[in-house]
Amino acid sequence: MKNAILRVMFIGLMAAVPFATGAQNTVKVGVIAEFSGPFAAYGEQIEAGMKAYMKQHGDTVAGKKIELVTRDTKGPAPEVAKRFAQELITRDKVQFLAGFGLTPNAMAVASVVTEAKVPMIVSNAATSAITTRSPYIARVSMTIPQVSAPMAEWALKNGIKQVYTVVADYGPGIDAETQFTKSFKTGGGEIVGTLRTPLQNPDFSAAIQRVKDAKPQAVFVFLPAGEQGIGFVKSFNERGLAQAGIRLIATGDITDDHVLDAMGDSTLGMITSFHYSAAHDSPENAAFLKAYAAANDPKIGKANFMAAAGYDTMAAIYEVVRKVGGDIDGDKAMAALKGYKWVSPRGPVMIDPETRDIVQTVYIRKVEKKDGKLANVEFDKIPDVKDPGK
Repeated sequence: MKNAILRVMFIGLMAAVPFATGAQNTVKVGVIAEFSGPFAAYGEQIEAGMKAYMKQHGDTVAGKKIELVTRDTKGPAPEVAKRFAQELITRDKVQFLAGFGLTPNAMAVASVVTEAKVPMIVSNAATSAITTRSPYIARVSMTIPQVSAPMAEWALKNGIKQVYTVVADYGPGIDAETQFTKSFKTGGGEIVGTLRTPLQNPDFSAAIQRVKDAKPQAVFVFLPAGEQGIGFVKSFNERGLAQAGIRLIATGDITDDHVLDAMGDSTLGMITSFHYSAAHDSPENAAFLKAYAAANDPKIGKANFMAAAGYDTMAAIYEVVRKVGGDIDGDKAMAALKGYKWVSPRGPVMIDPETRDIVQTVYIRKVEKKDGKLANVEFDKIPDVKDPGK
């Protein structure tokens, strides 16, 4: 009986060896994002960008196979995101966390990665404070103040002195309102009204009417990319604000490449400030778009800034694995990320060693027809922009 038990134990140990060896040769990336619900395109685009990078560079780096493990928060759900992070770290043994389309979800996970010392790469969520919540968080996307300040500066240079602000009532929207207002007032501009709209299921009709009644020279808008931008621009045009001489200026979320075709010709001439456009003219962007098309189902649609950030998320993770090998220690990983420079599809970028936030070029763009299709065409740029929110 004793010998039989020993044989069973030996067989069990031998069966476990290939698994353990395989685990040591795999680097798991837990991707927490929104894959269903009204923000489903966020997770889809982030993952599509990650797949594009892996298509172009292979799924192995420094002898380690890279594996993505996805979890769907279905929208802004901080407690769900936190639970997923805990499960991915303790049960799935991921060495990185990434994704996070929305700020509330990213914020909720900060304490988890701090306790576990697991590096976390933010692929979209753009509230300035996120990287201050944990020394194990770095961001490869943007911050809202980073793209809002250049829009205020452009407006002032082009004779716009009175603006009404309309933003979504959550972290990034408040950041956009705060930074735009600060930069605009500093340059001598006047904010004639402010309005914050609900993050979920907003009705823009009342907001549009209030803007129209105030008769500003322009309205500055920040809304989550996707359906909300489509809804706002539609209401803006239906209620005749453009005909009344009110200009619409915004961060680039509102003319997101992914939904620009659906918004139609009403967007022509819109001015936005942003860090990425699918129309960006560079060999790196051309290679990214080619890999994106090869790695993903055409039904997922055109690549946008979230896809580019997903791509850069994997660039950062591959760099860490190259530097430290398969033994992903949180402190060593963050040290490898600080000061890391590379040429992204958007242009030259760097992880600021002090804030762990991205330093990048911000472009001023105009919606135009390019080869018969709507595009965010860059016509001015501000290089090496740090997050002014810090």
